[in-house]
Amino acid sequence: MATDQVLTGSAPAGESGPAGASSAAAEPQRARVSRLPSLTGLRFPAALAVFAHHAFLPIPPLRLLADDRTEFRLFRWFDQAGGLGVSFFFVLSGFVLTWSARDTDTTTGFWRRRFVKIYPNYVVAWVLAMVLFASPYTSTHVAVSNLFMVQVWVPSYFTNFSVDSPSWSLAVEAIFYLGFPLLLAVLRRVDPRHLKYWITGAIAAVWATPAVAYALFPKTPLVPSGQNLSVPAYWFSYVLPPVRMVDFALGILVALAVRHGRWRNIGMIPSFLLLAGGYWLTYHVPYLYGQRAAMIIPIVLVIAAAATADVEGRFTPFRNRAMVWLGEISFAFYLLHYTVLSWLRKELGTEMYSTAAGISMLVGAAVGTVVLSWVLYSVVEAPLVRRFSRPRRAKTA
Repeated sequence: MATDQVLTGSAPAGESGPAGASSAAAEPQRARVSRLPSLTGLRFPAALAVFAHHAFLPIPPLRLLADDRTEFRLFRWFDQAGGLGVSFFFVLSGFVLTWSARDTDTTTGFWRRRFVKIYPNYVVAWVLAMVLFASPYTSTHVAVSNLFMVQVWVPSYFTNFSVDSPSWSLAVEAIFYLGFPLLLAVLRRVDPRHLKYWITGAIAAVWATPAVAYALFPKTPLVPSGQNLSVPAYWFSYVLPPVRMVDFALGILVALAVRHGRWRNIGMIPSFLLLAGGYWLTYHVPYLYGQRAAMIIPIVLVIAAAATADVEGRFTPFRNRAMVWLGEISFAFYLLHYTVLSWLRKELGTEMYSTAAGISMLVGAAVGTVVLSWVLYSVVEAPLVRRFSRPRRAKTA
């Protein structure tokens, strides 16, 4: 891939960019577009990818299919879907928070909005997981570390992915949110003409991370999920918050490039084709490279293409009312799906099922999770965001 061409962005000020508008004119246009509904709509497919990854994990607490051949084929197909979804969310968070950042906002105001939006849902999901399936095999200190979002700071597989397993990524995101005001202030000072070099450097850092993990970390103990991979290497490359901060910073840099008209958009269809190619590449590189690196450039391209389409008012299949609604409840879906899958397996006992019956149950679990997510969004997330996300002075006014 000609990375420099993709990252170069529009021509220098005064010259015509890809849309025929000058860079100087592009910035006001982008500044006026504060909402990017296609990016909201894209959140649900990313969450669904994580659901598919967990649905076909061949482990006793989740597995439904009796046929080994089918089970392991599906596991192979969706093994890296979780990494795709998580990396997408990390980059997307940096992009969206940068795009919607207010010049008049305060650090405490930003932190309050993030806390109100994220933590109440997180606590509800934690309680449901503990009550429905996790408490019998979760120690008190692991449960408490999960509740307070510190489970990602030790190289322990069963601590990192404890209670509600997907919640580890929210513990990582919490660090992103704490650092975002300072990080944005620093990256905003980068000359827009130099953003392409910073973006290239961030992508290079993502690719370098698994190389460091394989080279420097011990080869044992192995992760229990079947890969020939050590727990410390996996923790460093995939879980550790300062390492994953690179994904988040990449989203910030790309948002700044799009906003300043320094991004050469290749369009949504080519971006998704490259994403499919990146996913295919995960089958042909060492596991840790597949978790993030193989898909990082296509992820960036998809996010930037969707945002650009919204800015320019062009059609995307993710901007319709249904997709935006699914995107709005996708955070709740992400938090609840593992609990639904685990509870379903627990209630069914040890019986295994035919492929048709098992997949039908998984489809039902996905639909049920959507319904529960809508309830959680409507009863907890949306009301609390409306009530507490604005400062008291604004409410009084």
